[in-house]
Amino acid sequence: MTQNMTARARFETGMRFEATAGSGHRITLDASRADGGQDRGCRPIEMLLVGLAGCTGMDVISILRKKRQLVTDYEVRVEGRRTESHPMVFTEITIEHVLTGYDLQPEAVARAIRLSEEHYCSVGAMLGKTAHFTQFFRLVNAEAPKTLMSTGTHALITLDSDPEEAPVPQD
Repeated sequence: MTQNMTARARFETGMRFEATAGSGHRITLDASRADGGQDRGCRPIEMLLVGLAGCTGMDVISILRKKRQLVTDYEVRVEGRRTESHPMVFTEITIEHVLTGYDLQPEAVARAIRLSEEHYCSVGAMLGKTAHFTQFFRLVNAEAPKTLMSTGTHALITLDSDPEEAPVPQD
């Protein structure tokens, strides 16, 4: 079954357009000053990279949640290299996934990224028609919170003290 999507862009001034997606969300598009714009919005070509970062990021975080990976922060960094002649399509795209969390399993992260690239990310599938992708990830261990409070039992647990320096309970 096919799914139709819509978008429109309304000219404002110079090279600036206000674009509206079928979902109703708006974004300003503009050219650089060197290209006759006022530099007051994203370039349309940049939106392809933004779309790729968001698409693969949503896939990966969804898959990792299903795998019960505790991700506390996630950033997808995308860099694209274009041809020098028009239509100046992307030929190389590098995607870096930087995930922070508790005991993240590298195998689970690698699989989530692979599933996004091979099966789920429609933006990547389209860009992959002209560009070679290089993907990698970095894992950062999240620091345990200094204090955890359970609202159900009102238990307070402090994790920042050295066990050897912890006070010894007195009888």
